[in-house]
Amino acid sequence: MVLSVSKLIQALEPSATMAMAAKAKELKASGRTVYDLSLGEPDFPTPEHICQAAIDAMKAGHTHYTVASGIPELKRAVVEQYKARYGLSYPPQHVVISNGAKHAIHNALVAVLNPGDEVIIPAPYWVSYSELVKLTGAVPVIVHTDESNGFKLTPEAFRAAITPKTRMLLLCTPSNPTGTMYSRQELERLAQVVLDTDLVVLADEIYDRLTYTSEPFASFPTVHPELQERTILINGVSKTYAMTGWRIGWAIAPNKDVAEAMASLQSQETSNPCSISQYAAVAAITGPQDCVETMRREFERRKNFVTERLTKIPGVSFAPMEGAFYAFVNISRHLGKRYNGTVVENSNQWCLELLSQKGVATVMGSAFGAEGYVRLSFAAAMDQLARALDLIEDFIREAK
Repeated sequence: MVLSVSKLIQALEPSATMAMAAKAKELKASGRTVYDLSLGEPDFPTPEHICQAAIDAMKAGHTHYTVASGIPELKRAVVEQYKARYGLSYPPQHVVISNGAKHAIHNALVAVLNPGDEVIIPAPYWVSYSELVKLTGAVPVIVHTDESNGFKLTPEAFRAAITPKTRMLLLCTPSNPTGTMYSRQELERLAQVVLDTDLVVLADEIYDRLTYTSEPFASFPTVHPELQERTILINGVSKTYAMTGWRIGWAIAPNKDVAEAMASLQSQETSNPCSISQYAAVAAITGPQDCVETMRREFERRKNFVTERLTKIPGVSFAPMEGAFYAFVNISRHLGKRYNGTVVENSNQWCLELLSQKGVATVMGSAFGAEGYVRLSFAAAMDQLARALDLIEDFIREAK
């Protein structure tokens, strides 16, 4: 018998963002100059006091297994942060610390979904959402949104997508990949649909501290008193504190049963998140927060630059970037053209040719459920952004 890959994994799409980043690294290794706007990763170093906390943890002997669901100190820090920032009260037992927010999402989906359940996912969506849903045997139901209203799910479209099999809404705000953010009023209207049904909500709020509007971010359970018992919150330290490689995220469950289910799953899959990273995360959450504002202000400066620069490139459009660090750019008018002799018909080809011909790495919109778009990350130094955008404009203007 020849060993073969399971049908489940054969159907799994690899992460497009990771794939494009890998291609960019290959080109760099060959000696090419590459401007990498593919990964959603802050380009800042992890703040020094957080790194020092990790060193202190190692010296103190915190290098062994922890409780599968995370150390008590970190759970307390998480709930105290949510109480202080959003007025949400949770017992620490409802928090499950995981190996990054992606792992937390996986735990939550496996804990509450059954095969055949439907999960409504507004598109454009983060590349991993639909694949993680499929791994549970549940069915992702993609609801397309429009650039004209900031790629936001409307209550009408949400309600129309609900069937007797619908179990969950998966919502990300601020959004990866579009950078748009739902207002409190918009969330209230979606909440009414949730409350009219028996749905639960998985709210990915990993970018909650990286916003650029005068209106403050609204955490989904805060918009109606009954939502806290219907919502699983996802967050982590990766984006806020430039700690992507430390791999610490969390889920906050609406009740003890769901939290214990996630913890039980994690105990079998990974034992526990890295002990040293957990102590570093405690320092991140409870320590000085001026580093967060410093990074946020720099991201806002870059966002303003990218906004101004993109408006000068002919034939592209994008929704306002209200949070996170992405521009989701409509290139549909530039498909079907010839680029240095190569006819480009879709966003995948467009991104590959841009990388090959100009050395700029982006991510195709098709990976996010939105053909005709590309995602640019502005988590890169200003000089890198300026040169990359110049090359993108050259690429577009040279097409025939």
